[in-house]
Amino acid sequence: MLFCAPALACDYPDEGNLPLRRAVAAVRYLPEIEAWARQAHEAGAVVQYAVLLDRPRTENGRCYWPVEVRAGPQLWRRYYVAPTGDLLSTGDLLR
Repeated sequence: MLFCAPALACDYPDEGNLPLRRAVAAVRYLPEIEAWARQAHEAGAVVQYAVLLDRPRTENGRCYWPVEVRAGPQLWRRYYVAPTGDLLSTGDLLR
């Protein structure tokens, strides 16, 4: 029998899909992301935001989900966002 232990992932709040929407919104509406996404769209790229629930990071006793920003298959930046929408970092440039 397999099961997921709470120590391996962030506890998911009982708020439906709101924590996921908060995590994406915390990243999507950053000024640098809006500017980059606009340029990517103008160049014909599809911009995607992916919340990776299975790869959490714990800092100072708080759990954060990675939110990846992609243009097509290319990873552009990764941010860490708590289920409450709080950002941990300003993102890692991966170019």
